[in-house]
Amino acid sequence: MSAVLVTTTINGDRTEFVCETDETLLDALRNRLGLTGSKEGCGTGDCGACSVTVDGRLVCSCLVLGVEAEGCEVNTIEGMADGDVLHPLQAKFIEHAALQCGICTPGFLMAAKVLLDKNPNPSEVEIRFALAGNLCRCTGYDKIVRAVKAAAKEVRKR
Repeated sequence: MSAVLVTTTINGDRTEFVCETDETLLDALRNRLGLTGSKEGCGTGDCGACSVTVDGRLVCSCLVLGVEAEGCEVNTIEGMADGDVLHPLQAKFIEHAALQCGICTPGFLMAAKVLLDKNPNPSEVEIRFALAGNLCRCTGYDKIVRAVKAAAKEVRKR
C-alpha cells in the first residue's frame, strides 16, 4: 500500500490528511482526524452508524475510501451543532429519549438532517423511509421518528 495526501473540506474546514489507499473514510475520520462521532457498527454498510455526507449525499463511510474524499465536502456529526447550540434534531433526540447506547445515534441524526435539508415537512412515511438504512437495537424506532417530526417543526421556524 502507499500513503496519499488527501485535501478536503470537513465540517466547513479545509483539511488535509494522509491515508493508505485501502483505508476507509470512517477509519481516516476516526483514527487520523480524531472525529470519533461516526461509529463502525457493521463494516458492511448495513447499519448506518457510520453515516456522513460527501458532497451532500448520505454515505456509509465504512464503504467509502478515504482517498475518495479528495476535493469533496464531507460533513460529520461533529459539524451538526453550531458551537454549543445543538441542532434541533440533536435537541429533539434528547427531549424524546430517542437514544440509548448511542452507537446508532450519529447515523440517524445525519440521515435525518439530509431529509430535513431536502424536505422540512416530511410525513411519517417519508421519515421512516429516509431512516430505513439505519439500525437500532435499543430504542425501537417510534421515539426516533417522533423526534425527527418534532425537529422538523423547529427547522421550519428557522
